[in-house]
Formats: sequence, structure tokens, C-alpha cells
Amino acid sequence: MSITSALVLFSVIWFMTFLIVLPIRVRTQGDLGEIVPGTHAGAPEHHYLKRKAWITTGISVVLWCVIAGIILSGWISVDDINLLKVMPPLD
Repeated sequence: MSITSALVLFSVIWFMTFLIVLPIRVRTQGDLGEIVPGTHAGAPEHHYLKRKAWITTGISVVLWCVIAGIILSGWISVDDINLLKVMPPLD
């Protein structure tokens, strides 16, 4: 795995994890009953983005280490995911 592939893998894992972590523990204006005029009731009152970004980074590092380890060890290779035999076999 090259450095570019490792960075792309990490960024994909980070953003997917961030989209999962983002709605957790969101307190909306509708929940608190303090809706600011001109805003939607579902707008977050407290979003804690910095904390969620750090949590996302920690989870992503662990997931990246596991996935990169599997890829580098050879447990799963390109031949394993070539189900339709479209790509030529690797030598």
C-alpha cells in the first residue's frame, strides 16, 4: 500500500465515521423548546463538533490500523474480490 492509498483509505474511513458520529447526542432547538425565529426546530443548539472530530479521529485510527493490517498482511487480496474474473490474475 502506497502513502497515497493509505491517506485515501484513512480519509474515507474518517468521513464515514464522522457522518455516523455527527447525529449522536445532538440537542436541537425543538428538544429544548427554545426555537430562534427564522430557524428550523431541528437546528442543533449544542453540536460539540470539536469533541466529535476527536472521537471520530480516534475511532478512525483504530479502524484504519485493522483494515490496513488486513490489506498489508495479504488476508484479503485483489484476487479475493475479483468475483467476475474481469481483472487478470496477479503474478
